[in-house]
Amino acid sequence: MSTDKPVSTLLGFDYGTVRIGVAVGQTLNGTANPLETVKTINSKPDWVRIAAIIDEWKPGALVVGLPYNMDDTESEVAEKAKRFARQLNGRFHLPVHMIDERLTSVEAQRHLGADAETSGELDAAAASLILETWLNQ
Repeated sequence: MSTDKPVSTLLGFDYGTVRIGVAVGQTLNGTANPLETVKTINSKPDWVRIAAIIDEWKPGALVVGLPYNMDDTESEVAEKAKRFARQLNGRFHLPVHMIDERLTSVEAQRHLGADAETSGELDAAAASLILETWLNQ
């Protein structure tokens, strides 16, 4: 019996210029869980920390949120998110998928409450929603 997608671990990323949320998920059950929020260093990804996460979880693919505005145009951060996705692919030689992340931060904020943004939980929760959206499409 074959399945459409091989069972695999994936990592999801909610790219930001200050923080990058990271989540882990499985194709088997289509769910994702927040992992952590990685702070940027001089507005650049902390590649050492990201490499450690990838080494620990050994994902089969990566998913990066692509920020869109409500009018279906790409947000001002979209080009930076695309660059981050290309860098992930170039550094780690893993497939990288991008998906519309519109409203994931709003939804994460709704679930976590007002203190989430200052605690750093918001970005990882948004990454989890991004990854679950990709897994369930």
